Amino acid sequence: MSWLYLLLAGFTEIGWPIGLKMAQSSESRLLGISIAVIFLLISGSLLWMAQKDIPMGTAYAVWTGIGAAGTFLVGVWFYGDPTSLMRYMGVLLIILGVALLKFAA
Repeated sequence: MSWLYLLLAGFTEIGWPIGLKMAQSSESRLLGISIAVIFLLISGSLLWMAQKDIPMGTAYAVWTGIGAAGTFLVGVWFYGDPTSLMRYMGVLLIILGVALLKFAA
């Protein structure tokens, strides 16, 4: 169950940077900040629950890895962030590192 909590924590980690991006516009500033805070609370709570059975370093690396890779992809797909083969390779390395931590645990 802890790994499920950790995966959910990683995916909800993607929500708060989206909220902060939304908050850049004056029309959606309050909504964006609210979304960021809500996702921070959810993600942090799920990480806390996951750390009951998963070592702290592994849990944190998986959590941030999912969040970083997911945020990168959302930025590219929905916000027009720059992309290149090297940037995709960097994200692939993050994902491979996270997978290695999971299987080495």
